Amino acid sequence: MLRRYTTLWVLVLAVWMLIGLSFTLNYFFFAAHYVAIFEHPPTLGQMLVWELPYWLLWAGLAPPIFLFTRRFPLDRERWLKNSFLHILACIVLSIAHRAIYLIIGWLLHVAAYQKLDTIPDLYSSDILFNLPTGFMSYGTIFLVSYVIDYYRRHQEEELKISRLKTELAQAQLQVTEAQLQALKMQLHPHFLFNTLNSISALLDEDVDAADQMLARLGDLLRLTLENSGAQQVTLQEELEFLRCYLEIERVRFHDRLAVNMFIDPETLDARVPNLILQPIVENAIRHGIVSRIAPGEIEIRANRSDGVLRLLVKDNGPGLQGGAAPTGRIKEGLGLANTRARLQQMYGASHQFEIANVPEGGLQVIIEMPFDTAGVAREPGEAAVT
Repeated sequence: MLRRYTTLWVLVLAVWMLIGLSFTLNYFFFAAHYVAIFEHPPTLGQMLVWELPYWLLWAGLAPPIFLFTRRFPLDRERWLKNSFLHILACIVLSIAHRAIYLIIGWLLHVAAYQKLDTIPDLYSSDILFNLPTGFMSYGTIFLVSYVIDYYRRHQEEELKISRLKTELAQAQLQVTEAQLQALKMQLHPHFLFNTLNSISALLDEDVDAADQMLARLGDLLRLTLENSGAQQVTLQEELEFLRCYLEIERVRFHDRLAVNMFIDPETLDARVPNLILQPIVENAIRHGIVSRIAPGEIEIRANRSDGVLRLLVKDNGPGLQGGAAPTGRIKEGLGLANTRARLQQMYGASHQFEIANVPEGGLQVIIEMPFDTAGVAREPGEAAVT
């Protein structure tokens, strides 16, 4: 690193030495010309006529120099060859600029150039005069062009990186959505198979009950199709779907199943994953109610606290052996496993999913997720639905 910077500063010093040397030689060889020019101090008007055409000509040469710089940049692969081309262009354009400027000065009757009668005399006398200023002008335009082009390429790279990041984020989002959709689609045939299995079991025992279950299943499938493409629905829509499912199970269990819902009204507009409660309630029925001889009870609660939506599903069944069941402690069925995976995909570390025994007997599942409302807030209070 130190060696590279040493080489750079040596190169910079050499360039400025060349500039100083060129001006020194210019003043040395054209000393008499400088004396003649300033023999009589010029007026402001004469200086304007003298100087403005010089610099306006360089302004006119700036666009081709910009194009030349972009066409032959001093990049790492071709810096030596392109440096030679720029030195050659600098000399050629400086002389060409000088030739045009001398004609303009002669036509505008600049005092310094009126002593010579013809253009050839003027060229032979002054064509090489003040060339170092021309070299400096080319170098300045070259550096400005290089900085502008470097900034433009930097902006293009930044834009390209930004687009790549956006495309990557979109690709990750599409992958996540695809994973969520796959998990959700696994739940549809899962609960449908279980429901049809229940209907099949009733066909030999109670045909009217089986017909009633089929009618409820039609309502359930209608709601499923209406929200088939949605990853999130309002809690109210989720509860409507859950009530249809519970009506099917009530036909199956008659008086053996009681469901109590305690839903805070302000949570009804909260957005929740589609089909988030049905697998949990189904698990409570299969493992908490079916195994009981006495009537079973399921309690469902929803409330909001400090920007968090808390959902609870509790049954009075036998519970788990060993108490709490964090991730990996029990073998979860498809419903609970997919629910856990969907919550992880959608909320990451911003959610909680806990399964634990209830002290008075039974099992409870608690879900906590960020509270995100999609509708108008309702009046606070708690409603109980049985």
